[in-house]
Amino acid sequence: MVRAGEVRGSRRISLFTIVNMLILLGVAAVTLYPFVYMLAVSLSGDVYVMKGEVTLWPKGFNLRMYDLVLGDPKIWSAYRNTIIYTAVGTAIAMIITSMGAYALSRSDMTFHKGFTLLIVFTMFFSGGMIPTFLVVRSLGLVDTIWGMVLPGAVSTWNLILMRTFFSGIPKELEESGRIDGLNDIGIFFRIIVPLSKPVFATISLFYAVGIWNNFMNPLLYLRNPDLFPLQVILRNLVLAGSVSSGQVTQIGGDNMVVEDSLKFATIMVSTIPILIIYPFVQKYFVKGSMIGAVKG
Repeated sequence: MVRAGEVRGSRRISLFTIVNMLILLGVAAVTLYPFVYMLAVSLSGDVYVMKGEVTLWPKGFNLRMYDLVLGDPKIWSAYRNTIIYTAVGTAIAMIITSMGAYALSRSDMTFHKGFTLLIVFTMFFSGGMIPTFLVVRSLGLVDTIWGMVLPGAVSTWNLILMRTFFSGIPKELEESGRIDGLNDIGIFFRIIVPLSKPVFATISLFYAVGIWNNFMNPLLYLRNPDLFPLQVILRNLVLAGSVSSGQVTQIGGDNMVVEDSLKFATIMVSTIPILIIYPFVQKYFVKGSMIGAVKG
């Protein structure tokens, strides 16, 4: 029989829990502050920004910066390109990564250890930027969508993560599939994939965020401004300090203030969409779909 004192004692919050909560709250505050500040500045009037009176709440609320950003056809073109690159790149990356990870998870595969060592070797050593560019150019991928999605189609780290997950799937499930007449491809698509929703959602998010935020590959492999993704436009805006002098003069009298507001508005427009995806895949982050899969 459990005593009342023991129940009360079990509900006490330990010192470690309190310290842990304070540290996590501090990390969350440090992480959220830049977004809150940029949002406040982008929604504030020029005078208040110039006086440095904007902190966490906008003053002189206005949407002129967002009207300018969303009214620029280059932004919408870059948005379209970024969505295409992210969708196609994530799909190709997941197909290649998942199939490769499943093959490496099979210990009975020929040269299993050799292939694993070769793949792990690429985590520490690579050909470098110039050889990679020469290969991409020789294949005719420069100034094409394939130059954006194929060079980074496989991440060694993500491949190893998926391989580890697949290795934890009970072998009895594969054996039952073989009894039913499935081959390796059938086992992968009918058994492994349905049981791997958490890892598929997680790795897909990793790939999508990486492609969405990538600006190095476009700088290397794209020459046509019509193919530039959103991050290149944002980079050029942040480095140059303005979109066009006419637009800046039209909005306010102080160029630096308007330019900072414009930068922050563009950053928010480019960041919020990828952040919205997270709540929809968060439920898959908790690994639990395998419970009860094996009866015995």
